[in-house]
Amino acid sequence: MFNEFFQEQWPLFVAVAVITAMLVYTYLGDKISGYTSVNTDQATRLFNDDAFVLDVRTAGEYKEGFIGNATNISSTEISAKLGHLPADKETPILVYCLTGARSSRAAGIMSKNGYTNVNNLAGGINAWKAAGLPVGKAKSKKNKKK
Repeated sequence: MFNEFFQEQWPLFVAVAVITAMLVYTYLGDKISGYTSVNTDQATRLFNDDAFVLDVRTAGEYKEGFIGNATNISSTEISAKLGHLPADKETPILVYCLTGARSSRAAGIMSKNGYTNVNNLAGGINAWKAAGLPVGKAKSKKNKKK
């Protein structure tokens, strides 16, 4: 009887298995990936505790606004520029991009290279701005007084 039900409803069992796998990944994903996803409140605490802030957006995006004294290394260059990160691999690092997608890949690369305290800002700088938190802007060379 169960065998007949399974044969007739196999797509249902596949869907249940996929949903279960997704739920397990949601709970264990951070542990598997080697970094922690943080919300804006947790990111603010990290920032206030002098975490190394890393912006992995492009230089053009960075000029539009950034968090605190963030260091800008594009996500496409992170592997080649690991030397620009703190030498102490236990230093807290807050990494972000526009939405959190590029920074999660960069966080994974940093974790694979031995960094043990990597924190990805979920939602990226968009979430930071939506929370009403301050964003710095690069000073234009044209506006500097001589």
